[in-house]
Amino acid sequence: MGAWKEQVMESSQDPATASAAASTAGQGGDPARGARILIVDDDPGIRDVVADFLGRHGYAIDTASDSRTMDQALARGPVDLVVLDIMLPGEDGLAICRRLSAADGPAIIMLSAMGEETDRIVGLELGADDYLPKPCNPRELLARIRAVLRRRQEPRTIDDGMGAACEFAGWRLDLVRRELRSPQSVVVNLSSGEFSLLRAFVERPQRVLTRDQLLDLARGRESDAYDRAIDVQISRLRRKLDDGGGGELIRTIRSEGYMFTSKVTRTP
Repeated sequence: MGAWKEQVMESSQDPATASAAASTAGQGGDPARGARILIVDDDPGIRDVVADFLGRHGYAIDTASDSRTMDQALARGPVDLVVLDIMLPGEDGLAICRRLSAADGPAIIMLSAMGEETDRIVGLELGADDYLPKPCNPRELLARIRAVLRRRQEPRTIDDGMGAACEFAGWRLDLVRRELRSPQSVVVNLSSGEFSLLRAFVERPQRVLTRDQLLDLARGRESDAYDRAIDVQISRLRRKLDDGGGGELIRTIRSEGYMFTSKVTRTP
């Protein structure tokens, strides 16, 4: 892990990286600059160098070494995104991810030495918005953070004149409040990734969407996420819709992709 710390430090001092950051700031090209990011990792060296690297790119940074200090940081004010290690003392990162996701908390990027596909799938299943293995290129971490924060901001900045909510099969998806209500008027918590995926479906109902299309629509073209991540999020989204009496709203079309089966109406 020492080599990775050196890589982060080198990237922090790289003139090209600094120039690009200054250019982005000057052009106003990163609407998420100034967002508050909480880094949760029990390795103080990693915490410090990642905090310094992200701070150089215009983010407000807090750090925590475990779930207790994380909760204290969250209590001090709203956090936009948590960079969360899995291997933590006490409550581990997976349990923290489950807890924050259930409470409709901040966006989560899991960062862990446990980089096998099964580990990534578990993290996504529990509500993480993205997952990176250690060691990773710090510039990739920065790109993933920007992508996740942009996805979170999109529903608040995009106005296509078609209405601020979508209704389908008794459900209502509020695109501004990012709120999903079941036919029984129960609010169903969605992670950032699940919301983006459902939005992609309801804006293109009764059409077959391939995995590549869903990756572009829900995660953005700058993401190098793999097809399996979409399958995992669709599985989670289906369960939440099924629990609320949604039936088969998302149908698998063999060898092609997925289709949102219900008619959708847009309302103010």
